[in-house]
Amino acid sequence: MGLFSLTQDLAIDLGTANVIIINNDKIVVDEPSYVAIDVRTDKMIAVGHTARQMEGRENFNIRVIRPLRDGVIADFAAAEMMIRGMINKIPTKNYLFKPSLRMVVCIPSGSTEVEIRAVRDSSEHAGGRDVYMIYEPMAAAIGIGLDVEAPEGTMIVDIGGGTTEIAVMSLGGIVANKSIKIAGDDFTDDIIEHMGRQHNMKVGAPTAEKIKIMVGSALTDLEDAPEDFLVHGANRMTALPMSVPVSYQEIAHCLEKSVSKLESAVLQALEQTPPELYADLVQKGVYLTGGGALLRGLAKRLSDKIQLQFHVAEDPLHAVARGTAIALKNVDKFQFLLR
Repeated sequence: MGLFSLTQDLAIDLGTANVIIINNDKIVVDEPSYVAIDVRTDKMIAVGHTARQMEGRENFNIRVIRPLRDGVIADFAAAEMMIRGMINKIPTKNYLFKPSLRMVVCIPSGSTEVEIRAVRDSSEHAGGRDVYMIYEPMAAAIGIGLDVEAPEGTMIVDIGGGTTEIAVMSLGGIVANKSIKIAGDDFTDDIIEHMGRQHNMKVGAPTAEKIKIMVGSALTDLEDAPEDFLVHGANRMTALPMSVPVSYQEIAHCLEKSVSKLESAVLQALEQTPPELYADLVQKGVYLTGGGALLRGLAKRLSDKIQLQFHVAEDPLHAVARGTAIALKNVDKFQFLLR
């Protein structure tokens, strides 16, 4: 029947840092949100991992673009090329006709009408016939197995690449939410700035990302401490090569300001929460999802500061994508999906 299947269902987590596509309950694409374009012809050369490897190494004819900034589409044409390129990476069956695509795409909870329309238009131009949208915190909650339609409070802090989405949900809707533009990319920028200021060393975004993964921390005192990470780069003054060992305590100090802003945003969302739902959160705790949830010591720091239990979700990187896939199966049942 695959030969005559006229629709293909795709759940797309369109993130600032990564695009994840699920088809038939399987992750078929999990690639960085990058596209490389030939400046002379405006044609796409590469997308995903291949395009990311070109970042910082381009020549005059190649431009590497991240079409999403702060969780929203910043470059419409590049976003459309990227979505189309990612969809083309899906291993296809031998369809007799090209199937029409039914998609559920997730969007930040603080999206404006214009931003929502940009996502819908990009998805339709990339081949989507039926496009539904779901808010990221809602998708994350569904993805980690929480019942968002139950009459009880659920709180998600989804720390992505461009935005952190904080939402309290009940009865299939968002009751209180706070969307801030402090997330994984800001942690990376903090590290780039710190390496320049503290060590006089020039590092690019890929190196800073590696430092964040190897020794990133929200606390200066960890039980399971990682070893120092040796960073190689150029001296800003002399342009001579240099190597610097970086410890997790140093990175914890450098991320302090951004993590404090995150704490304040969580407190602001809790201030808006009705008392009955707050009581539910005291019992159930708060769930951290997204790549930023993997920052060492973050859950403990938030638990100590806010005095609610913060849990890091299982496989936080794919929570939103999995929730989007479940929403795709329940398009008729879930009333909170946007058309």
